[in-house]
Amino acid sequence: MTDQASKSSNELAEDRTDLATGRTVMAVDRSLMAWIRTALSMISFGFTIYKILDGLQQSGGPLVHDYSPRTIGLFLTGLGTASMVAGTIEYWQRIKMLREYHVIKTWRPTFIMALIMSVTGLFLFLSIITKLL
Repeated sequence: MTDQASKSSNELAEDRTDLATGRTVMAVDRSLMAWIRTALSMISFGFTIYKILDGLQQSGGPLVHDYSPRTIGLFLTGLGTASMVAGTIEYWQRIKMLREYHVIKTWRPTFIMALIMSVTGLFLFLSIITKLL
């Protein structure tokens, strides 16, 4: 291992650039994880509200509108899915920008989880529309 004092200024600059890129990639991953948490909360809350209100409606409980369980569930599930897709697109663009400067794997674990969440949110949204679940 070479000593910091014996490195040339170009070698030091490359080391620092590599470290900066690593920190930036980790920051982009953390941002996507925040999008995933937010989307998961909205999707699960929307689906839970839909199932609770739908069960209440089927048992003859009073609701303001007959379509309210479906509307609330669709709104929150759709909003969560849209935010997940938006976060995934933002992540993809940032990684693509960083790949111009350094070799970075595209298929990172956070990206794979975001894709899974997007597909799951879309499935739940469509299942509420068609009353599949």
